[in-house]
Amino acid sequence: MDILTPTLEQNPVFGNTASEGSSLFLKWEYEVFKFMEWTGDILPVIFSHEVWNIIKGVLSLVSMFFIAVMIYCAVRMFEIRKKEHEHLHHEIVEYAHKMAEKEKEEMKAKKISGNQEWVSVMNHFLSPDSSDWKMSILEADNMLLELLTQLGFEGEGVGEKLKSADPKKFKKLPIAWEAHTVRNKIAHEGPNFTLSKREAGRIITLYEQIFQEFGFI
Repeated sequence: MDILTPTLEQNPVFGNTASEGSSLFLKWEYEVFKFMEWTGDILPVIFSHEVWNIIKGVLSLVSMFFIAVMIYCAVRMFEIRKKEHEHLHHEIVEYAHKMAEKEKEEMKAKKISGNQEWVSVMNHFLSPDSSDWKMSILEADNMLLELLTQLGFEGEGVGEKLKSADPKKFKKLPIAWEAHTVRNKIAHEGPNFTLSKREAGRIITLYEQIFQEFGFI
Protein backbone atom coordinates (compact mmCIF):
# COMPACT_ATOMS: atom_id res chain seq x y z
CA MET A 1 0.00 0.00 0.00
CA ASP A 2 1.19 3.48 -0.82
CA ILE A 3 2.45 5.23 2.27
CA LEU A 4 1.11 8.58 0.95
CA THR A 5 -2.47 7.17 0.68
CA PRO A 6 -3.76 6.47 4.18
CA THR A 7 -6.73 4.13 4.65
CA LEU A 8 -10.15 5.36 5.88
CA GLU A 9 -9.52 3.75 9.25
CA GLN A 10 -6.23 5.70 9.55
CA ASN A 11 -7.74 9.04 8.45
CA PRO A 12 -6.92 11.51 11.20
CA VAL A 13 -10.02 13.59 10.40
CA PHE A 14 -12.80 10.94 10.22
CA GLY A 15 -11.28 8.53 12.69
CA ASN A 16 -12.80 5.01 12.68
CA THR A 17 -15.84 5.99 10.55
CA ALA A 18 -16.17 2.64 8.82
CA SER A 19 -16.16 0.76 12.09
CA GLU A 20 -18.78 3.04 13.66
CA GLY A 21 -21.02 2.87 10.57
CA SER A 22 -20.81 -0.89 10.58
CA SER A 23 -21.74 -1.03 14.24
CA LEU A 24 -24.78 1.25 13.75
CA PHE A 25 -25.97 -0.82 10.82
CA LEU A 26 -25.68 -4.02 12.81
CA LYS A 27 -27.52 -2.42 15.73
CA TRP A 28 -30.33 -1.19 13.47
CA GLU A 29 -30.53 -4.60 11.82
CA TYR A 30 -30.77 -6.21 15.24
CA GLU A 31 -33.57 -3.86 16.33
CA VAL A 32 -35.50 -4.60 13.13
CA PHE A 33 -35.01 -8.28 13.71
CA LYS A 34 -36.29 -7.98 17.29
CA PHE A 35 -39.30 -5.99 16.12
CA MET A 36 -40.13 -8.59 13.47
CA GLU A 37 -39.70 -11.30 16.04
CA TRP A 38 -42.04 -9.46 18.48
CA THR A 39 -44.54 -8.86 15.71
CA GLY A 40 -44.41 -12.49 14.78
CA ASP A 41 -45.19 -13.40 18.38
CA ILE A 42 -47.99 -10.87 18.98
CA LEU A 43 -49.89 -11.06 15.69
CA PRO A 44 -50.97 -14.68 16.13
CA VAL A 45 -52.31 -13.72 19.56
CA ILE A 46 -54.20 -10.68 18.21
CA PHE A 47 -55.72 -12.58 15.34
CA SER A 48 -56.39 -15.72 17.34
CA HIS A 49 -59.87 -17.22 17.43
CA GLU A 50 -60.31 -16.49 21.14
CA VAL A 51 -59.48 -12.79 20.79
CA TRP A 52 -61.85 -12.38 17.86
CA ASN A 53 -64.58 -14.06 19.87
CA ILE A 54 -64.01 -11.55 22.67
CA ILE A 55 -64.06 -8.63 20.20
CA LYS A 56 -67.24 -9.91 18.60
CA GLY A 57 -68.81 -10.32 22.04
CA VAL A 58 -67.95 -6.76 23.02
CA LEU A 59 -69.26 -5.39 19.72
CA SER A 60 -72.45 -7.39 20.18
CA LEU A 61 -72.98 -5.90 23.65
CA VAL A 62 -72.34 -2.38 22.34
CA SER A 63 -74.77 -2.97 19.49
CA MET A 64 -77.42 -4.30 21.87
CA PHE A 65 -76.94 -1.25 24.10
CA PHE A 66 -77.45 1.21 21.23
CA ILE A 67 -80.45 -0.77 19.97
CA ALA A 68 -81.96 -0.61 23.48
CA VAL A 69 -81.35 3.15 23.59
CA MET A 70 -83.03 3.59 20.20
CA ILE A 71 -86.02 1.51 21.29
CA TYR A 72 -86.31 3.53 24.52
CA CYS A 73 -86.18 6.83 22.60
CA ALA A 74 -88.81 5.58 20.16
CA VAL A 75 -91.13 4.53 23.00
CA ARG A 76 -90.68 7.86 24.79
CA MET A 77 -91.39 9.77 21.59
CA PHE A 78 -94.55 7.72 21.11
CA GLU A 79 -95.67 8.44 24.69
CA ILE A 80 -94.98 12.16 24.29
CA ARG A 81 -96.88 12.30 21.02
CA LYS A 82 -99.76 10.41 22.62
CA LYS A 83 -99.91 12.83 25.56
CA GLU A 84 -99.76 15.81 23.20
CA HIS A 85 -102.60 14.33 21.17
CA GLU A 86 -104.70 13.69 24.30
CA HIS A 87 -104.02 17.22 25.57
CA LEU A 88 -104.95 18.71 22.20
CA HIS A 89 -108.11 16.60 22.08
CA HIS A 90 -109.03 17.78 25.60
CA GLU A 91 -108.47 21.40 24.62
CA ILE A 92 -110.63 20.98 21.51
CA VAL A 93 -113.43 19.30 23.50
CA GLU A 94 -113.29 21.99 26.19
CA TYR A 95 -113.34 24.76 23.60
CA ALA A 96 -116.26 23.12 21.80
CA HIS A 97 -118.11 22.82 25.11
CA LYS A 98 -117.56 26.49 25.91
CA MET A 99 -118.72 27.51 22.45
CA ALA A 100 -121.80 25.31 22.78
CA GLU A 101 -122.64 26.88 26.15
CA LYS A 102 -122.15 30.33 24.70
CA GLU A 103 -124.38 29.46 21.77
CA LYS A 104 -127.06 28.16 24.13
CA GLU A 105 -126.96 31.40 26.09
CA GLU A 106 -127.19 33.43 22.89
CA MET A 107 -130.10 31.31 21.67
CA LYS A 108 -131.74 31.73 25.04
CA ALA A 109 -131.42 35.50 24.72
CA LYS A 110 -132.88 35.40 21.21
CA LYS A 111 -135.86 33.33 22.34
CA ILE A 112 -136.78 35.89 24.97
CA SER A 113 -140.11 37.62 24.49
CA GLY A 114 -140.28 41.03 22.92
CA ASN A 115 -139.10 42.69 26.12
CA GLN A 116 -136.09 44.59 24.81
CA GLU A 117 -134.98 45.52 28.30
CA TRP A 118 -134.45 41.85 29.14
CA VAL A 119 -132.60 41.34 25.85
CA SER A 120 -130.25 44.13 26.92
CA VAL A 121 -129.83 42.46 30.33
CA MET A 122 -128.83 39.17 28.71
CA ASN A 123 -126.50 40.81 26.21
CA HIS A 124 -124.62 42.47 29.05
CA PHE A 125 -124.52 39.22 30.98
CA LEU A 126 -123.08 37.32 27.99
CA SER A 127 -120.25 39.83 27.68
CA PRO A 128 -116.76 38.72 28.81
CA ASP A 129 -116.37 42.02 30.71
CA SER A 130 -117.19 41.86 34.44
CA SER A 131 -118.43 45.47 34.39
CA ASP A 132 -121.13 44.39 31.92
CA TRP A 133 -122.23 41.64 34.32
CA LYS A 134 -122.79 44.30 36.96
CA MET A 135 -124.68 46.39 34.42
CA SER A 136 -126.96 43.43 33.64
CA ILE A 137 -127.95 43.21 37.32
CA LEU A 138 -128.59 46.95 37.54
CA GLU A 139 -130.80 46.78 34.45
CA ALA A 140 -132.63 43.73 35.80
CA ASP A 141 -133.34 45.60 39.03
CA ASN A 142 -134.79 48.51 37.05
CA MET A 143 -137.09 46.00 35.38
CA LEU A 144 -138.07 44.72 38.82
CA LEU A 145 -139.02 48.26 39.79
CA GLU A 146 -141.31 48.47 36.75
CA LEU A 147 -142.91 45.13 37.61
CA LEU A 148 -143.49 46.07 41.25
CA THR A 149 -145.04 49.35 40.10
CA GLN A 150 -147.38 47.49 37.74
CA LEU A 151 -148.37 45.18 40.60
CA GLY A 152 -149.40 48.24 42.61
CA PHE A 153 -146.86 48.03 45.42
CA GLU A 154 -146.28 51.34 47.18
CA GLY A 155 -142.97 53.06 47.67
CA GLU A 156 -140.38 55.07 45.79
CA GLY A 157 -137.72 52.49 45.07
CA VAL A 158 -137.45 48.72 44.85
CA GLY A 159 -136.61 48.41 48.56
CA GLU A 160 -139.69 50.33 49.71
CA LYS A 161 -141.97 48.48 47.29
CA LEU A 162 -140.64 45.11 48.50
CA LYS A 163 -141.36 46.15 52.10
CA SER A 164 -144.96 46.88 51.16
CA ALA A 165 -145.36 43.76 49.03
CA ASP A 166 -147.85 41.11 50.05
CA PRO A 167 -146.05 37.72 50.32
CA LYS A 168 -149.23 35.93 49.26
CA LYS A 169 -149.45 38.01 46.11
CA PHE A 170 -145.72 38.12 45.54
CA LYS A 171 -144.39 34.63 46.31
CA LYS A 172 -140.91 35.39 44.97
CA LEU A 173 -140.38 38.06 47.63
CA PRO A 174 -137.38 36.30 49.32
CA ILE A 175 -135.40 35.89 46.11
CA ALA A 176 -136.34 39.44 45.07
CA TRP A 177 -134.75 40.71 48.27
CA GLU A 178 -131.67 38.56 47.66
CA ALA A 179 -131.22 39.87 44.11
CA HIS A 180 -131.86 43.47 45.14
CA THR A 181 -129.30 43.21 47.96
CA VAL A 182 -126.60 42.31 45.44
CA ARG A 183 -127.75 45.19 43.25
CA ASN A 184 -127.28 47.59 46.18
CA LYS A 185 -123.74 46.33 46.79
CA ILE A 186 -122.90 46.98 43.15
CA ALA A 187 -124.42 50.45 43.27
CA HIS A 188 -122.76 51.45 46.56
CA GLU A 189 -119.34 49.78 46.28
CA GLY A 190 -118.87 50.28 42.55
CA PRO A 191 -115.55 48.95 41.18
CA ASN A 192 -114.57 47.67 44.64
CA PHE A 193 -117.32 45.07 44.54
CA THR A 194 -116.08 41.77 43.11
CA LEU A 195 -118.58 39.85 41.04
CA SER A 196 -117.84 36.50 39.40
CA LYS A 197 -119.58 35.31 36.25
CA ARG A 198 -121.11 32.44 38.21
CA GLU A 199 -122.55 34.74 40.86
CA ALA A 200 -123.83 37.14 38.21
CA GLY A 201 -125.56 34.25 36.46
CA ARG A 202 -127.17 33.15 39.72
CA ILE A 203 -128.56 36.63 40.41
CA ILE A 204 -129.81 37.03 36.84
CA THR A 205 -131.59 33.68 37.22
CA LEU A 206 -133.37 35.00 40.32
CA TYR A 207 -134.66 38.00 38.39
CA GLU A 208 -135.67 35.71 35.55
CA GLN A 209 -137.77 33.54 37.87
CA ILE A 210 -139.58 36.60 39.17
CA PHE A 211 -140.28 37.97 35.69
CA GLN A 212 -141.41 34.65 34.30
CA GLU A 213 -143.90 34.15 37.14
CA PHE A 214 -145.70 37.31 36.11
CA GLY A 215 -145.19 36.90 32.36
CA PHE A 216 -143.03 39.97 32.31
CA ILE A 217 -140.60 38.42 29.84
